[in-house]
Amino acid sequence: MIFGARLAAIFLFLVTAATAQDVFAHVIVGNTFNYDATKWQSDIALAQNYGIDAFVLNIATPLATSQATVSNAFQAADAAGFKLFFSFDYLGGAGPWPAGDVSSLLKQYASHPSYFKYNNAAFVSTFEGTGNIGDWAGIRGSVPGGIFFMPDWTSLGPDGLKANLGVVDGFFSWDMWPSDPTQKVPTSDTAYINALGGKPYMMGISPWFYTRLPGYNKAWVFNVDTLWYSRWEQALTLKPQFIELVTWNDFGESHYLGPVFQPGVPTGAGTDATAYVDGMPHEGWMELLPYYVSAYKNGSIPVQQTDKLVYWYRRTPKSAGSPGGVLGGFPYGAQFDPNSEVQDNVYMVALLGPTPGASVQVQIGNNAPTILSTGLAAGANLLQVPFNGQTGNVTVSVIRNGAPVFTGTGATIDASPVSGITNYNVWVGQAHP
Repeated sequence: MIFGARLAAIFLFLVTAATAQDVFAHVIVGNTFNYDATKWQSDIALAQNYGIDAFVLNIATPLATSQATVSNAFQAADAAGFKLFFSFDYLGGAGPWPAGDVSSLLKQYASHPSYFKYNNAAFVSTFEGTGNIGDWAGIRGSVPGGIFFMPDWTSLGPDGLKANLGVVDGFFSWDMWPSDPTQKVPTSDTAYINALGGKPYMMGISPWFYTRLPGYNKAWVFNVDTLWYSRWEQALTLKPQFIELVTWNDFGESHYLGPVFQPGVPTGAGTDATAYVDGMPHEGWMELLPYYVSAYKNGSIPVQQTDKLVYWYRRTPKSAGSPGGVLGGFPYGAQFDPNSEVQDNVYMVALLGPTPGASVQVQIGNNAPTILSTGLAAGANLLQVPFNGQTGNVTVSVIRNGAPVFTGTGATIDASPVSGITNYNVWVGQAHP
């Protein structure tokens, strides 16, 4: 059945090139310590291919642990004509950043040709750091050319942001996953935009969030089944000045877009994410980026020249295993049954060309196929098909004139998880001619 179609075209045409800026992808530097120059080159080339303008290097203390991989990243970016900038992580690593180390790193790299600038100043962000707000006046003054400071201080809320507007040049909100099973997208962006009083806003867009790492006191899932589609549609209406994709490589939280890099997957007692990351690729989600990035930057819906399908699903019914201690929502907020956060469906976005008459067919195993045709339009169509107890490989096709134009086959849906614990992560695929 059809879950919904893209927002009305009138809203998308209101997006203007003057307000839309750049699209960034959040990179956990701690998951790149085993990168060599070649790996940085391949990741950068992949990001460029999908219209990503820069990597946001999330870097935690101590400074010395990241110097080698950061150097490799900037060398690769310089060679590729790609951009990078820092997001200083105040909650990870060895604790909050000393102001002197922040200044040192910015002075070292802000003059690099590949460091991202805005208004001729070095673009700088954070992951939290509200206990160190007083450091930034001195940091700002220490960097030749100055900084354009856009922190994530989401824990302050909109009112707390208003109280600190004199410190910031813009703001990035980490509130991008709805925990309430009745909500499809977060609702706080407008409050932050209003609090900024005209200063730039950076909106986070994330495809998923599931983590089960008790060693890190993390075990939750959010209402994310259709978030990758719905959040992009929301961004086209809100028209933020910047978009940050969260993330390129945070495998432990299941919101990675880039290829799985096994040395970057958390492992060890109480911290083993391999059970829910192995065999669960997400790169297919990036096939939607050229379409949405073009709409965001150019202010008009691009004409999709050829049909394309992006599809994703969990690989067992949610009730077939134990949640394994996973909560619905953050443990320090409103909590819900984790099985209320996700549904047993195959989800698809059909990017269809301008020729009318397309339908989509979905088949699970040897069961009878489901054909979705009513209301499909040119552009992005969000669709879903329930498991209904069916198992086997998932096969999707675009049908025109009664015959498949192309077909894609994904991983199996199984009756139950081998481990006995439900994996709330998803398998993501894509298909096109």
